[in-house]
Amino acid sequence: MELLLEGVSHAYGDLPVLEGIDLTVRDGEILCLIGPSGSGKSTLLAIMGGLLRPSGGRVATRGAPPDGCLNPLTYVFQDFALLPWRTVAGNVALALEHHRLPRGERRSRVGNALAAMGLGEFAGAFPRQLSGGMRQRVGIARALVVRPAVLLLDEPLSALDAQTRDLLTEEFLTLWRRERTTAVLVTHNLAEALRLGDRVAVLSRRPGRLREILTVDVPRDERSRPERAGRLAEMSAHLWSLLRTEAQAADRELADRR
Repeated sequence: MELLLEGVSHAYGDLPVLEGIDLTVRDGEILCLIGPSGSGKSTLLAIMGGLLRPSGGRVATRGAPPDGCLNPLTYVFQDFALLPWRTVAGNVALALEHHRLPRGERRSRVGNALAAMGLGEFAGAFPRQLSGGMRQRVGIARALVVRPAVLLLDEPLSALDAQTRDLLTEEFLTLWRRERTTAVLVTHNLAEALRLGDRVAVLSRRPGRLREILTVDVPRDERSRPERAGRLAEMSAHLWSLLRTEAQAADRELADRR
């Protein structure tokens, strides 16, 4: 399923946050969204997912969701958003509770989502008993249990250590290769964007405007090869050239407000 954004703008009161965003998220692609702090990345993701109504423009979908899809647009959050009094299985099942499903299908969906994230043996554990990486796996399993058409990921790996982030990146790619779910990933990490994305959309500082969309022209399965490092470094340098001045200005603006 595709997401179509036409002239999307947004303001919080008198503060303009986004301006004139025209963007198509293609069926089955991973689109990474980057920009300086305060550029409206998370706001744009919330508008894509219908959590926030834009001040101007519109968001539409095109194409049919996959079989068994209960929630076409589904989030994975940075802070895991797990209920501490629920077990791992209970947190995953939470996404199904407002759907009228037979008990057997509910149990099957939860079991399959846990298995996909390597959490089968942790079904009865509580969030406090898990590492940060394991808690984020629970968050991804909760998103998968509804068989989404589009995954919206708001910096889901930024709170994790580098080793855990690398492991989850590879697990996410394994899942994506199997399901080919359309995904939008907000990230500050250029290496992560170039490892995961088919395309990288760059927002300007506030009000966020779409500066450029970079197509990552190295096949995903070749991006870890040494002979491809030069091309990836070129793309990273280009993205940083788009961000550097505006990131510095955004940082100074935040410092002035403290």
